[in-house]
Amino acid sequence: MSETLQSMEGLASLKPATPEAPKYEKKVDAQGRAYATGKRKNAVARVWIKPGAGKIIVNTRAVETFFARPVLRMLIQQPLVCANRAGQYDVVCTVSGGGLSGQAGAVRHGISKALTYFEPELRGALKKGGFLTRDSRVVERKKYGRAKARRSFQFSKR
Repeated sequence: MSETLQSMEGLASLKPATPEAPKYEKKVDAQGRAYATGKRKNAVARVWIKPGAGKIIVNTRAVETFFARPVLRMLIQQPLVCANRAGQYDVVCTVSGGGLSGQAGAVRHGISKALTYFEPELRGALKKGGFLTRDSRVVERKKYGRAKARRSFQFSKR
């Protein structure tokens, strides 16, 4: 900065240009599917979505047989309902690890990410609903000298 500024108008020229919001592009494979990985607790779901009639297949089984509880099926449908795309995409996913609740959360996370890869303009609505955030809460490990992670053994004075 060799020259000195003589007036306040010169300050505007020094200010850096504001960066534009990043543009997201559509990411699909050769078959026209969008792929994403969803995670929740110890469960990992690999999700592929493509335009279709709204069928959801989990580990080669229908979602009604894999997730028998209606609450878990509703959890999986949330990103599609939030984006007003219910019944427009076929979902195929493989899920492993964890229990049923964690697996349903992993599938929901994977569907949300795959939707943003297929239609980048849905990112704002899904992010506002909290569907793109990976829930990082996992089970705390057991410590030695303890019954569980924090629970102590029963104390007896005598």
